[in-house]
Amino acid sequence: MKSPIDTTTKGDQLVATLAALANPHRMRIVAALAGGGRNYVSQLARELGISRPLLHLHLQKLQEAGLVTSKLELSQDGKALNYFEVIDFALHLTPAAVAEAAKTLTAKPET
Repeated sequence: MKSPIDTTTKGDQLVATLAALANPHRMRIVAALAGGGRNYVSQLARELGISRPLLHLHLQKLQEAGLVTSKLELSQDGKALNYFEVIDFALHLTPAAVAEAAKTLTAKPET
């Protein structure tokens, strides 16, 4: 079951979610995890054709927005592997939903 992003009470969460998804690398990461299931950083970096440090940066942003989760596991040969997986989510955006979310914003607009 998809967990909906609550646009009626969590304006800051909506902003974080949209900001996280506004980057093409992060959209590709979500797509790769959604299509292929959980994966560890090195393998995911190879599949996406980006460096591990860049992937870590984007995974951190996605994790902060609540879109992915990670779990550290040991491989059979004793190596620590950090597995990431996408959290099932759904966004239903309408002008009314955005207006309601805007009422709950705590972040001040940048000037």
